[in-house]
This record gives sequence, C-alpha cells and structure tokens, in this order.
Amino acid sequence: MNSFENDIFAERETLFVEVILPLSLAKNYTYRVPFDLNDQIAIGKRVVVQFGKHRIYTALISGITTVPPTVYEAKYIIDVVDAEPVITPMQLKFWSWMTNYYMCNEGDVMAAALPASLKLASETILILREDYNEETELSDKEEIIINALKQQEKLTVNDVSKLLGQKTVYPIINHLLDKELILVAEEVVQKYKPLLKSFVMLNDFYTEEENLKQLFNVLERAPKQLDALLGYLKLQKSNLPISKEQLLEESNCGPAALKALTDKDIFVVMKRPVSRLATHDEEFSVNFELNEGQQKALGQINQYFEEKEVVLLHGVTASGKTQVYIKLIEEIIQNTDGQVLFLLPEIALTTQIVERIKRYFGNAIGVYHSKFNNSERVEIWNKVRTGAYKVILGARSAVFLPFQHLKLIVVDEEHEPSYKQYDPAPRYQARDAAIYLGYLHQAKVILGSATPSLESYYNALQGKYGLVEMKERFGGVQLPNQQVVSISEETKKKTMSSYFSSVLIKDIDLALSKKEQIVLFQNRRGYATILICATCGYTPKCVNCDVSLTYHKSSGKLHCHYCGYQQSSVNICPACGSVHVEQKGFGTERIEEELRLLYPEVTIARLDMDSTRTKNGLQQILNDFQEKKTDILIGTQMVAKGLDFDNLNLIGVINADTLLGYPDFRAYERSFQLLAQVAGRAGRRADQGNVCIQTYDAENRIIKQVVNNDYEGMYNDEIVEREKFLYPPFSRMIFLYIKHKDSHVLDHAALTLAHILKAKFGKRVLGPEQPLVSRVRNLYIKQIIIKADKHTAIQKVKDALRETLTEFNATKEFKGIFTQIDVDPY
Repeated sequence: MNSFENDIFAERETLFVEVILPLSLAKNYTYRVPFDLNDQIAIGKRVVVQFGKHRIYTALISGITTVPPTVYEAKYIIDVVDAEPVITPMQLKFWSWMTNYYMCNEGDVMAAALPASLKLASETILILREDYNEETELSDKEEIIINALKQQEKLTVNDVSKLLGQKTVYPIINHLLDKELILVAEEVVQKYKPLLKSFVMLNDFYTEEENLKQLFNVLERAPKQLDALLGYLKLQKSNLPISKEQLLEESNCGPAALKALTDKDIFVVMKRPVSRLATHDEEFSVNFELNEGQQKALGQINQYFEEKEVVLLHGVTASGKTQVYIKLIEEIIQNTDGQVLFLLPEIALTTQIVERIKRYFGNAIGVYHSKFNNSERVEIWNKVRTGAYKVILGARSAVFLPFQHLKLIVVDEEHEPSYKQYDPAPRYQARDAAIYLGYLHQAKVILGSATPSLESYYNALQGKYGLVEMKERFGGVQLPNQQVVSISEETKKKTMSSYFSSVLIKDIDLALSKKEQIVLFQNRRGYATILICATCGYTPKCVNCDVSLTYHKSSGKLHCHYCGYQQSSVNICPACGSVHVEQKGFGTERIEEELRLLYPEVTIARLDMDSTRTKNGLQQILNDFQEKKTDILIGTQMVAKGLDFDNLNLIGVINADTLLGYPDFRAYERSFQLLAQVAGRAGRRADQGNVCIQTYDAENRIIKQVVNNDYEGMYNDEIVEREKFLYPPFSRMIFLYIKHKDSHVLDHAALTLAHILKAKFGKRVLGPEQPLVSRVRNLYIKQIIIKADKHTAIQKVKDALRETLTEFNATKEFKGIFTQIDVDPY
C-alpha cells in the first residue's frame, strides 16, 4: 500500500468521541464522527450534537476512540465549532477530579466552569451588540443573521438554523462572536450594554496650521473655549485618545465651553465602547520595603517551598500579609514565565486589596468574578488562555480558568465560608480545590489568614503544610483595645439607649469628636427579625419555606431570606384579629433608624445585601467611607472582609450572641473568626483602635479569647472537642439531603435510605434528621450524615454511596425524590 493510499485509509477510519454535555448526566455520551470531520476533531474542542429528540448542544470532546458504544448506536456529531481547543488537558483532569471528589457529574462541572458564551445550545439567545461595526466584512450567511437581528431584538440558535435552512450554524455563530458583532444572553440575564465613553477630536479642518492660527484669533474673546483648545493640544502630544473627562480636568474649561466648541463643529465628540476590564499602562513596580517581620516571613515561606507544596501564613490582622503576597508574586513574574492565581473570598467585598495589587502589577493583572457579565467573562477567559494575564484575582470560580503556566496560588482569608459552593453542584470548597489545582500544575500554594480554619492549622501543626507566623502588626501599631459590655447588666441599671450601651455611646461620642470613623456590626439584615401577635402568638411565615418572615422597613414588606417571597406587612393579626402585633429582634435597618434619632447630624450608611444589590452599589458605599463622606457604617459580616480604612478607629459589635448560639459544630470557631476579623478593622494605622463587644454572655470563653487575641487557646479547646466527638479534622463528613414536596413520602424514603446505608456503613451513618430549616421552596428536607474516620478509605465509601443512590433513585417508589450530596459540607 503506497503513502497516498495510507492517507486515504487514515481519513476513512471510523472515529468516536466521548463528549461532556452541559447537563447533569451520570455518564458522558459517545458520538460518531463523520469521515470528513476526522481531521478537525481534538480533545478540548467543542462539537455540535443532538441530544434527545430535538435539543441541540455544543459539547466538549473529552476523549477520542475507535471503539463504538456497546449499549446504543452512536449518533453522528453535526459539526466542529472550534479551530483550536478551548479547554486544556489540565482543565479536563481538574474537572475529572472534582467530579469524583465532590460526587457530582462532569456536566455539572462544565456548566459551572464555562462562561455562557462557550455553552451554546439550541435555545441560546443571540442579540446584536449595540456597538457593532457595520464595516466588518461578512459572509452571505453571516449577513443574513445580522440583518435578521436588526429587524428583531433576539434570535435563538434554533431560529438561526431555520433562517439558514441548515443544522450546522454553530461555526457561523462562533465567527460572529469572534468578530464581536453579537452577544450571547440568557433570558434571565439583563441585556448587555457596552461601556461607552465620550472621546474628543479636533475637526480635521483645524489640523492645518493656517486654519488653527485663525481659530486662535477667533477664540481670543472666549477665554474658556481657548483654554479647552489649548488643553486638547497639550493632551494630543501623548498620541492617545482624549476622553471628555481628561480634557475637562486638564483645561478646567467647564462643560459649557466644551459644548460651545462642539456646537461650532470645532470639536467632534464621539462615544466609543471601552473595555469594562480596567487597564493600567504603567509598568508594574514594587516600591516598598518589607519590615523585619515581613522579610522573615517571606524567607521562611521560600524555605518551606523547597520541600512542601502548601504553606499556611498565620498573621494577625494588619500584619502586612498582602505585601508579602506581592513580593512572592513579583518573584514569579520576574523570574519565570508563570501565572499566579490570587483567590479572595468575595471579590466585590475586597476592592481595596484588588486596587492595591493592581497598582503594582498594572496590565499584567485580570479580575474574574460573578459580577461580570458573560461577555466580560469570555474576554478574561481568553486573556488567561493566551497568557496575556500573568496574575488573576478571583473569587472561587476562578479555579476553573484555563491557566497555561500556573506557578503560585494565594488563598487569602482561607478560613472564609464564602469559598464553599452550596448550590448548585458541584458543591466544592475552593480552598481545597486550589490545593489540588496547585498539585496538577506543580504550583506552590500559600494559605493566608489571621484566624485560620481548624483543619488548615491542624495540617500545619502535623507537618503536612509549612507554618509561618506574623504576630505583630505592620509599623508597630498595637492591636485594638477590646472591652466587653454586658447587655443584661446595663439593662438592669437602665443605662441602655435603645440597642446601645452607655460604654458604646461614650466611645461613639469620643470618636466623632476626634473626627474618626466608626463601624457597627450586627449580623442580621432587615428591620425586625420576627413579627408576633402579643395576644395569640401568631407569627407570619413564608408560604414556601418553614421560616418566619423578616420585616424590611425600606420596602414596607415581609421578606423570606431563603426563597425571596414577599408579602405586605401585618398590622392586624389574621388569626385572632388583635392589633397588638409586636416587632421582635432587630437587624441593620433598625440599628440605622435608632442611630439616626440619637445622632441626627451624623452621616450614616448601611452595608448589607439589601443596600448593595446594584452592580456599583457596594463600591459607592465603600468609596464614600474611604473619602470620609460617611461617619458611621452599619453592616452585616460584609464589614469583616478585608476592609482597610486609615481613619476607622472604633468597632461596635451590637450583639455577639447571635453568632455563638448557632446550632453547628463550627459555631464557636466561626464566632471567633468573625469577631476577630471585625475587631481587626480598627486602628490599622498609627493610633490604637477600640472595639466594644456587647453581649448577654460576657463570661463566654470565645468572647474572652477574642478579647485576648488568643487563637491558640481557641484552637486547643476546639480540637479537643472535635477529637472527642469525631468531627473534622478527625473525620470526613458527607451530608445527604433528601427532598420531596410531600412530607409523608419524604419520611418513608429517608428512613428506607438510612436503613440501606446503615447496613453498609454501620455507626458511621447518622439520621435521618430534620435540618434547621426543614422546608425550602415547597420541598420538605431530611438530612443523613455519613462520618468516616481517618482510617476509613473515603473513596470506597463514596463509590458505595454512589452505587446505593443510583439503585435508590431507580426504584419506582422513589422516582419523585431529589437527593443531593454535599462532600465536606463546611
């Protein structure tokens, strides 16, 4: 057989591809490849496939074989979407690990990992970009799609297929996305609007020297307009586009002068789309020196990195951990061609860290989180894939980005519960996933916190991680002075003013007299946490969930914080007709109202989920506080996360008991972490800060440990309890949630499943029990807990559990039951 015949034979070889569909399927599907597409397929590329009778999806190739499936006849793939793979082999390995470890399906991971624009399906909606370029060269079929989108606001992929009379429309759509002419939007997503900025240009007529001289003569009698022209000519020397804001700032001419020049056709003002991803042209430079403690910590970290993959940096609040991170990142960027992933618990709440790091690394840095829309996320995704971004700052979803040369992962505030994804699947813990991601890429991982999770600290003490400690604040600033005030004592003495003790009022007065700023912490949002009839005890409850409704004065309604249900407030009891309906409990809204009565002249703001719903709402509140426009900031746990204000000297905790009384084995650990982090916001510059903690239980050991900044004491007490009752880190836990709309059916199903599991795993199985909230969104819930000690082979437990659930869900009697698995549910 000659070489030509060999080539023909290779082309005619029957190939099959295993694909991942963006659906929660227990197994990946296999499709047959048409001969003419053999040379186009590759692992990591997207292909168009039909799944079910009518639905068409873009799926990802995860494997290529010549062996057909044995239990069904493979359908043909319809087309190949990409010229180059969009997913790296390393990402597929990471997805496979996450699927196995967190007991989810690979489609769940794909749905979580990929931006929507990379998950086209037959019902995906396409819209025309408002800033599309009409001069872009188009093929005949592309032009038909664009013209159709001009006539109607949106088209589905199915509509495009009918319009062109062919199934293979995905590559055409992909080309239009690449040419930035269209956008992908889901029905529920707000329509994308490009960020438009006004740029000023001089009319071409005045670019000639003679005409410009005459213009100077004309404008002599309009000095402000002349200032604008001179300012423009000065800025023009940089050869960069001149924005309206730049010109107004440079020339100080005022908007009226600029408008007059525009009306005379001397200036032309044009709106242009600009990237929503902030760019900085300056070269990155680290122009600060580490102090002795930081330098020692940096040396120890590098020393540990020679033999260990993970290092825990335990540094008190304001010890300068961020500067140590920056030096580590600088070493990676300067000495290798590597990338760095910097994880933050909630990126929107850590704006100051983002800005600080951007200042040093300029254009080499990208930011990735859920506040970005689909188009912005794809823009960042591609820049990571091509290596344009060397440093990525991101929330937990950033672990899914297509890194090429990952060398370092920084997990800041590693103890934060925000790193855990609860719904939907995959229910992963980003800190743990980052450690595995580091292992895959052979990258080093640094975990940083002032109050580390017990698991991480335990691993460090056991020698699994390196441990580096920073016990002094940067610049020799003292830790805040903390005092505990007994609410019950003050109530007896009648020295409470509303929810504020005499001690806290005195501290607030002193701080205001010194022009210092104040943060008050109350971990409940809303106005009143419960309404209750004083006559019969009736309490309004959510119609969908087994929880009482919270009264929000801003909306005048009762809200469910689980499903979002709202109803009008109750003034007359619907049960007994009494008008004595009382408000019990209090949230941030109530604190704000009471404080305004006590301090009517003071500027007060509130930072919680309700006040930060808009895209820039949070940023505006923080900017106002940074610029000292706000005197007192009242907030939920948002105020504990990474805020760093130079004029903040007083922290008031309104009621610490709401944290301590939560029924969870982590309640004391989380209380210590949250109170210590809140306290750590005070006095981070020259003066020692003050913290006032109000509580009914002033003798509680956690309160005392927070005041003494005794993390080791808290750890030693808690670790004894954990070992005694076999909680993490001495066991691995899997929570199993069983859900159904009928409570009787659920009870029977949960008991049956628990009986089967106990037969397999014995005493390791606890339950079924009702969780704290036993009905959410009209589904009743039961919980089964599996506790596996350190000597149990956890993978065998997972395999047996998966097999049991498959058989259970396949039973006709339990077809309507929902089961959810949560591995490491903390």
